[in-house]
Amino acid sequence: MRRSILVQSLFVVCASLLLPGCATSSHQVVKPATEAQRLMLIDSMKGLEGEWTMADESGQQITAAVFTVSSGGSVVREIMFPGQPHEMTNVYHMDGDTMVVTHYCAAGNQPRMRAKAGTDPAVITFEPDSVTNLTSAEQYYMGGLTLTRRDPETLIAKWTSYVGSDEKGSIEFVMTRKQ
Repeated sequence: MRRSILVQSLFVVCASLLLPGCATSSHQVVKPATEAQRLMLIDSMKGLEGEWTMADESGQQITAAVFTVSSGGSVVREIMFPGQPHEMTNVYHMDGDTMVVTHYCAAGNQPRMRAKAGTDPAVITFEPDSVTNLTSAEQYYMGGLTLTRRDPETLIAKWTSYVGSDEKGSIEFVMTRKQ
């Protein structure tokens, strides 16, 4: 009995000394976005909610993306090419006065890009931030994204690929809101 109390006491002392060190994850408090920044960034993304189509290589209309608002309105989730072998997910959210997108790529890596509110409310430009699960210095990853609303029914997504810090090319998807 006495030994059990001693072991429990030792555990409590060790835990109280060690656990604070375990809680030193990289978190920081950010200054919240202004209403104007939220309007140009996350609220603009919320306006994309719904299904978007585009023509594939053969000219057939396919579902290019489905946007949904989630997590109490704090996140926009995009599924690119739903149901296809190359289906991918993008998650957009605010981080202080910037908006972050994490691209869960079919290549298996997860680039993170960051956008600031710009001067044109129809354009959101994401710059490279970081990449997880990059398994080789020669592996391609998507490091840039520009979303342009040509009009309320047309969205252009320009994705830029990188190897290391070198830009390697881009691809543009012109999508139309499904009626």
